[in-house]
Amino acid sequence: MDTKKLIKLFSVFFKIGAFTFGGGYAILPVIQREVVDKNSWLTEEEVLDIFAISQSIPGVISINSAIYIGKKVAGIPGAVFSALGMILPSFIVILAIASLIMNLKDNEIVDRFFTGIRASASALILLAAIKMSKTAIREKWGIAVAVVSFILVVFLDVHAIWVIIGGAVCGIAYGLFEKRKRSCK
Repeated sequence: MDTKKLIKLFSVFFKIGAFTFGGGYAILPVIQREVVDKNSWLTEEEVLDIFAISQSIPGVISINSAIYIGKKVAGIPGAVFSALGMILPSFIVILAIASLIMNLKDNEIVDRFFTGIRASASALILLAAIKMSKTAIREKWGIAVAVVSFILVVFLDVHAIWVIIGGAVCGIAYGLFEKRKRSCK
């Protein structure tokens, strides 16, 4: 067991969990930067696959992603250390401020503080979507799948799991179509 790698996984995910506000999708570009750009543990394509799988299973996408990445990098111990690193900061903070928030819930400054955090988190989510689309969408048909997926989720309130499954089916169908087209030539 590589203790240094486990400590590094814990510290990376602890830092992500401690200093990224907005959770969920806002945390994805930070995970991508740490895992791909800074530590070179995985490729961008691998991280995108992990994000897609983590989104489609029960649980919080950031914690699911941390567990999956930790497992891929250092096996079961890596999954445990990554999960603990990601969860521990929130656990500590929530224990420390739960009663304080209840006392300040009607405070205008606190309300504006959280409004600012939500606005910043929205920008991070948009950044993640743009970065991931540059890697994930390689062909014109992929743009069509992305647009239809967006419409289904935003305007028709289709659950993300059905959109992901539909995208996978489209990818398989397109691959079979292309294979058949090549064999006919």
